Amino acid sequence: MAVSAPSSRPARPSAPSLAARARALRPVERLCHITGLLLVVSGLVHLLVLAVDGGPWDGPVSWRKPITFGLSFGLTLTALTWVTSYLRVPDRRRAALLAVLAADCVVEVGGITLQAWRRVPSHLNMETPFDTAVSMTLAVGGGVLVVLLTVFAVASFRHRPAGPAGMPLALRSGFAVLLVALASGAAMIARGVVLTRTGHQQAAYHSTAPLKPLHGVSLHAVLVLPALALLLSRTSWEERTRRRVVAAAVVCYALAVAGAGVWAAVRL
Repeated sequence: MAVSAPSSRPARPSAPSLAARARALRPVERLCHITGLLLVVSGLVHLLVLAVDGGPWDGPVSWRKPITFGLSFGLTLTALTWVTSYLRVPDRRRAALLAVLAADCVVEVGGITLQAWRRVPSHLNMETPFDTAVSMTLAVGGGVLVVLLTVFAVASFRHRPAGPAGMPLALRSGFAVLLVALASGAAMIARGVVLTRTGHQQAAYHSTAPLKPLHGVSLHAVLVLPALALLLSRTSWEERTRRRVVAAAVVCYALAVAGAGVWAAVRL
């Protein structure tokens, strides 16, 4: 009887199970992932509320805001908790930054959700002292978000991130595009505040519309591009091929952001 020769190709190491990965998480990472999941669930719950209650999708008073902000902040928090593990940031500093980020995300989504249930605008609303307090809290929270994400972005460029082939490019590109999202968000708030302070309240609510596509498209590059690099690492493709695929995805994403920017410039 012929005996088959053993294969000379080394076996690929099996990926750790989800349970093993969960046990390996640091406490702050577990907290952030749970918080991100709850924010996503909040967005989905309000999607059901919209289906039952109805109402417009657009406008300053809409169930759209707790839906989109819950989903976006939840996904962003989860993504940043994951991708920052590839950055060369001291553990204590990263834990502190992530804890503040999680709290900031809860405050932002909580304020927006509160105002949605009160049937009043959340941002740029100075109609009453309470509305002004909520609006200013959201604005300050946005400023905190800019500082935190800028720190992570600088860290990604200061030292080469770890990870499989294509991950350093994916991370640096994702954070660079995320800065575009932060800049467009700050521009929306600035335009609205100027109009509000000059007595054009309704115009302020609608002034942010041209920049919303740019803000939305650029917000999630830090999740999409690293996720692609991670998925490619599970294939048998050569590292050179994987790097090229990630580079092509970065170019495509940059073109999408540029297109949204041109559309915003035309509409402004």
